[in-house]
Amino acid sequence: MFEWKNIFRGVLIGTSDLIPGVSGGTIAVILGFYERLIAAISGFFSREWKKHLGFLIPLGIGVGAALLLLSKVMKWLLAEHPQPTFFFFLGLILGILPFLWKEADGSRNFKPVHYVLLLIAAAAVACTGFFKPEDHSPVIELSLSSGIFLFFAGWLGSMAMILPGISGSFVLLLLGAYPTAIHALSSLDIPLIAVIGSGVIVGFIVSSKFIRYLLTSFPVIMYAIIIGMVVGSLGVVYPGLQGSWVSLIVSLLTLIIGFIAALYLGKQQPQ
Repeated sequence: MFEWKNIFRGVLIGTSDLIPGVSGGTIAVILGFYERLIAAISGFFSREWKKHLGFLIPLGIGVGAALLLLSKVMKWLLAEHPQPTFFFFLGLILGILPFLWKEADGSRNFKPVHYVLLLIAAAAVACTGFFKPEDHSPVIELSLSSGIFLFFAGWLGSMAMILPGISGSFVLLLLGAYPTAIHALSSLDIPLIAVIGSGVIVGFIVSSKFIRYLLTSFPVIMYAIIIGMVVGSLGVVYPGLQGSWVSLIVSLLTLIIGFIAALYLGKQQPQ
């Protein structure tokens, strides 16, 4: 049976993956199905792949629709209203932290080593915000070298997409492939989409199985690292404060809306 509510989930994940600094994995955690998502992606590339279709197909429809239909909208929001947009996602990220802490039962399960891992993960993700990639023009025509580069960029980006706190699109930005990905999506450049998409699929195959193993074998350690990565992503997403008082008030409102939305979505997760 197809889980059609996953179309909505997929739209949210696809939208977040268009934003450098916002992780689709974080959205999956907010919506309460992160572990199931990892299990479904990993299981799809196994002998039991058929039983995961009902979960993954609607999710894929939502993600694909968001990437294709909203790429121009996200491009416009980032260009014209970056501060309120990023503050909305800051609110989402802040709103997920109480939920993660409760899921990990941190007050009872966390020991000094887990807090150390949390701080290391937070610092590692936050430090990516100091990297300032050069201005890269999008690749318009594929060559062998550009194709190989875009394939591996998609691979690395997809591995980040399913980790909470690490943005796949930010990885593409650091590699200089983000303008090409946005150009390919907004102009429906099928060859470019196929090359980057192939890398994304391979990345999902490799990383999902590894992440599932870690979540199963070392759940408390993984929660400590995930919480740290989510905390660290705040420093990456934070756009600074600038502009008029009106702009600051709007940004504060979008922050509050994002925070409330995360709390609400967290409460709606399946038990």
